[in-house]
Amino acid sequence: LWKYELQQFADETKLAISVCHFPPGTSKWNKIEHRLFSQITKNWRGHPLVSLQVIIDLIAGTTTATGLKVVAKADEKQYSTGIKVSDEEFKSLNIVGDEFHPDWNYTISPNL
Repeated sequence: LWKYELQQFADETKLAISVCHFPPGTSKWNKIEHRLFSQITKNWRGHPLVSLQVIIDLIAGTTTATGLKVVAKADEKQYSTGIKVSDEEFKSLNIVGDEFHPDWNYTISPNL
């Protein structure tokens, strides 16, 4: 569904979209996330997480000594579940895998 929706966006905007995923288990190397996670954890310490708003407030109240600030808000949108992409729809994707790990790195170009 992710790739199918990206194809729809590429077609609508007439843009080629290059995607590069981190391999599984490597989010710890995302420098911003890594720098903020320990600060968020310190900010949470001792606070009961009794509601979504409490969690958002604790995350949003996090800063680092170097000035990084977190912005957090609830996504209230309702999303459909169980959406399936048919084999035919998937075959219509204009997707080309990169030379290095084409399953993680690829470009979706507009269908003209």
